[in-house]
Amino acid sequence: MDEVRRLSEIARERGLRVCVVESLTSGRLAATVGAGEDASSWFAGGIVAYLTDVKERLLGLTPGTDPCSAACAQQIAEGGLALFDADVCVSTTGVGGPGPEGGHPPGEVHLGWATPLGTGHRALSLTGEPEQVIDEASDAALRLLLFHAEAVRPAGPLRAPAGLQPGTSPIRSGASGADAAASASSSSLSGRTSPTASAKG
Repeated sequence: MDEVRRLSEIARERGLRVCVVESLTSGRLAATVGAGEDASSWFAGGIVAYLTDVKERLLGLTPGTDPCSAACAQQIAEGGLALFDADVCVSTTGVGGPGPEGGHPPGEVHLGWATPLGTGHRALSLTGEPEQVIDEASDAALRLLLFHAEAVRPAGPLRAPAGLQPGTSPIRSGASGADAAASASSSSLSGRTSPTASAKG
Protein backbone atom coordinates (compact mmCIF):
# COMPACT_ATOMS: atom_id res chain seq x y z
CA MET A 1 0.00 0.00 0.00
CA ASP A 2 1.46 3.36 -1.09
CA GLU A 3 0.35 5.19 2.07
CA VAL A 4 2.10 2.70 4.34
CA ARG A 5 5.28 2.85 2.30
CA ARG A 6 5.28 6.65 2.39
CA LEU A 7 4.51 6.72 6.12
CA SER A 8 7.42 4.36 6.75
CA GLU A 9 9.76 6.54 4.73
CA ILE A 10 8.76 9.74 6.52
CA ALA A 11 8.89 8.20 9.98
CA ARG A 12 12.36 6.74 9.41
CA GLU A 13 13.76 9.87 7.76
CA ARG A 14 12.47 12.19 10.46
CA GLY A 15 12.79 9.94 13.48
CA LEU A 16 9.05 9.99 14.22
CA ARG A 17 7.18 7.81 16.70
CA VAL A 18 3.76 6.86 15.35
CA CYS A 19 0.83 5.32 17.22
CA VAL A 20 -2.86 4.56 16.77
CA VAL A 21 -5.93 4.16 19.01
CA GLU A 22 -8.87 2.13 17.73
CA SER A 23 -12.43 1.40 18.72
CA LEU A 24 -14.50 0.77 15.61
CA THR A 25 -11.65 -0.66 13.53
CA SER A 26 -10.58 -3.02 16.35
CA GLY A 27 -6.93 -3.44 15.33
CA ARG A 28 -7.28 -3.22 11.55
CA LEU A 29 -5.39 0.07 11.39
CA ALA A 30 -2.56 -1.11 13.66
CA ALA A 31 -2.11 -4.26 11.57
CA THR A 32 -1.83 -2.15 8.42
CA VAL A 33 0.63 0.35 9.89
CA GLY A 34 2.66 -2.41 11.54
CA ALA A 35 3.23 -4.02 8.15
CA GLY A 36 5.30 -1.01 7.09
CA GLU A 37 9.01 -1.42 6.43
CA ASP A 38 11.15 -1.46 9.58
CA ALA A 39 8.02 -0.68 11.65
CA SER A 40 9.78 -1.76 14.84
CA SER A 41 11.89 1.39 14.63
CA TRP A 42 9.05 3.94 14.31
CA PHE A 43 5.64 2.35 15.11
CA ALA A 44 5.31 2.82 18.87
CA GLY A 45 2.16 0.70 19.00
CA GLY A 46 -1.61 0.66 19.03
CA ILE A 47 -4.46 0.28 21.50
CA VAL A 48 -7.89 -1.24 20.88
CA ALA A 49 -10.30 0.23 23.44
CA TYR A 50 -13.93 -0.74 22.88
CA LEU A 51 -15.49 -0.23 26.32
CA THR A 52 -16.07 3.36 27.38
CA ASP A 53 -14.65 2.82 30.88
CA VAL A 54 -11.42 1.54 29.31
CA LYS A 55 -11.21 4.68 27.18
CA GLU A 56 -11.67 6.73 30.33
CA ARG A 57 -9.09 4.92 32.47
CA LEU A 58 -6.44 4.26 29.85
CA LEU A 59 -6.78 7.21 27.48
CA GLY A 60 -8.22 9.97 29.63
CA LEU A 61 -11.63 10.24 27.98
CA THR A 62 -13.80 12.63 29.99
CA PRO A 63 -16.59 10.68 31.74
CA GLY A 64 -19.93 11.29 30.11
CA THR A 65 -18.47 11.89 26.64
CA ASP A 66 -20.44 10.21 23.86
CA PRO A 67 -18.21 7.32 22.69
CA CYS A 68 -19.38 7.89 19.11
CA SER A 69 -18.45 11.54 18.77
CA ALA A 70 -15.81 13.93 17.49
CA ALA A 71 -14.95 14.83 21.09
CA CYS A 72 -14.25 11.19 21.94
CA ALA A 73 -12.11 10.69 18.85
CA GLN A 74 -10.02 13.75 19.59
CA GLN A 75 -9.59 12.99 23.29
CA ILE A 76 -8.48 9.40 22.81
CA ALA A 77 -6.01 10.49 20.12
CA GLU A 78 -4.55 12.94 22.65
CA GLY A 79 -4.42 10.16 25.23
CA GLY A 80 -2.66 7.82 22.82
CA LEU A 81 -0.08 10.47 21.91
CA ALA A 82 0.79 10.96 25.58
CA LEU A 83 0.72 7.26 26.47
CA PHE A 84 3.12 6.30 23.67
CA ASP A 85 5.19 9.50 23.88
CA ALA A 86 4.58 9.73 20.14
CA ASP A 87 4.84 12.44 17.49
CA VAL A 88 1.57 11.59 15.76
CA CYS A 89 -1.51 9.58 16.72
CA VAL A 90 -4.77 8.86 14.92
CA SER A 91 -7.89 7.34 16.47
CA THR A 92 -11.06 5.73 15.13
CA THR A 93 -14.57 5.40 16.60
CA GLY A 94 -18.13 5.23 15.33
CA VAL A 95 -20.92 2.85 14.35
CA GLY A 96 -20.11 0.03 11.96
CA GLY A 97 -23.69 -1.20 11.65
CA PRO A 98 -25.71 -2.89 10.43
CA GLY A 99 -28.15 -0.95 12.64
CA PRO A 100 -28.00 2.34 14.56
CA GLU A 101 -26.53 2.51 18.06
CA GLY A 102 -26.87 5.12 20.77
CA GLY A 103 -28.81 7.41 18.49
CA HIS A 104 -26.15 7.29 15.77
CA PRO A 105 -26.79 5.86 12.30
CA PRO A 106 -24.66 3.04 10.88
CA GLY A 107 -21.65 4.40 9.04
CA GLU A 108 -21.18 7.43 11.28
CA VAL A 109 -17.43 7.47 11.88
CA HIS A 110 -15.16 9.88 13.69
CA LEU A 111 -11.38 10.08 13.34
CA GLY A 112 -9.21 11.97 15.78
CA TRP A 113 -5.63 13.13 15.41
CA ALA A 114 -2.99 14.54 17.72
CA THR A 115 0.57 15.81 17.29
CA PRO A 116 2.77 18.08 19.42
CA LEU A 117 1.35 20.92 17.29
CA GLY A 118 -2.31 20.38 18.11
CA THR A 119 -5.31 18.08 17.87
CA GLY A 120 -8.41 17.76 15.74
CA HIS A 121 -11.00 15.47 14.26
CA ARG A 122 -12.78 14.54 11.05
CA ALA A 123 -16.25 13.11 10.51
CA LEU A 124 -17.16 10.48 7.91
CA SER A 125 -20.51 9.20 6.75
CA LEU A 126 -19.95 5.78 5.19
CA THR A 127 -22.31 3.30 3.56
CA GLY A 128 -22.28 -0.44 3.09
CA GLU A 129 -22.02 -3.56 5.20
CA PRO A 130 -20.10 -3.37 8.53
CA GLU A 131 -16.97 -4.91 6.99
CA GLN A 132 -16.97 -2.30 4.25
CA VAL A 133 -17.44 0.52 6.76
CA ILE A 134 -14.51 -0.75 8.82
CA ASP A 135 -12.30 -1.09 5.74
CA GLU A 136 -13.09 2.43 4.55
CA ALA A 137 -12.65 3.88 8.03
CA SER A 138 -9.24 2.20 8.33
CA ASP A 139 -8.16 3.53 4.94
CA ALA A 140 -9.29 7.05 5.82
CA ALA A 141 -7.47 6.87 9.17
CA LEU A 142 -4.27 5.77 7.43
CA ARG A 143 -4.47 8.73 5.05
CA LEU A 144 -5.03 11.06 7.99
CA LEU A 145 -2.04 9.58 9.79
CA LEU A 146 0.17 10.13 6.76
CA PHE A 147 -1.08 13.69 6.31
CA HIS A 148 -0.19 14.69 9.85
CA ALA A 149 3.11 12.79 9.84
CA GLU A 150 4.11 14.88 6.84
CA ALA A 151 3.23 18.08 8.71
CA VAL A 152 5.00 17.32 11.99
CA ARG A 153 8.43 18.30 10.73
CA PRO A 154 9.50 20.20 7.63
CA ALA A 155 11.41 18.24 4.99
CA GLY A 156 14.81 19.19 3.60
CA PRO A 157 17.70 20.79 5.53
CA LEU A 158 15.47 21.83 8.43
CA ARG A 159 14.43 18.24 9.08
CA ALA A 160 17.43 17.32 11.20
CA PRO A 161 19.02 20.40 12.79
CA ALA A 162 22.58 20.00 14.04
CA GLY A 163 22.64 18.34 17.41
CA LEU A 164 19.12 16.94 17.19
CA GLN A 165 19.13 13.33 18.29
CA PRO A 166 17.12 10.77 16.29
CA GLY A 167 13.66 10.31 17.74
CA THR A 168 13.42 13.79 19.28
CA SER A 169 11.01 16.39 18.00
CA PRO A 170 12.21 19.82 16.85
CA ILE A 171 8.88 21.20 18.03
CA ARG A 172 9.40 19.83 21.54
CA SER A 173 13.05 20.86 21.67
CA GLY A 174 12.52 24.31 20.14
CA ALA A 175 14.71 23.56 17.12
CA SER A 176 14.60 25.61 13.95
CA GLY A 177 11.80 24.53 11.66
CA ALA A 178 9.27 24.28 14.47
CA ASP A 179 7.53 27.48 13.37
CA ALA A 180 7.23 26.25 9.79
CA ALA A 181 5.75 22.98 10.93
CA ALA A 182 3.34 24.76 13.28
CA SER A 183 2.23 26.99 10.43
CA ALA A 184 1.52 23.97 8.23
CA SER A 185 -0.50 22.38 11.01
CA SER A 186 -2.54 25.45 11.83
CA SER A 187 -3.83 25.60 8.23
CA SER A 188 -5.09 22.04 8.61
CA LEU A 189 -6.72 22.89 11.95
CA SER A 190 -8.89 25.56 10.35
CA GLY A 191 -10.74 23.03 8.22
CA ARG A 192 -10.92 20.16 10.65
CA THR A 193 -13.98 17.97 10.82
CA SER A 194 -14.39 14.81 12.90
CA PRO A 195 -13.44 11.03 12.53
CA THR A 196 -13.72 7.97 14.92
CA ALA A 197 -14.80 4.31 14.39
CA SER A 198 -16.26 1.28 16.26
CA ALA A 199 -19.44 -0.72 16.20
CA LYS A 200 -20.27 1.43 19.20
CA GLY A 201 -17.56 4.02 19.48
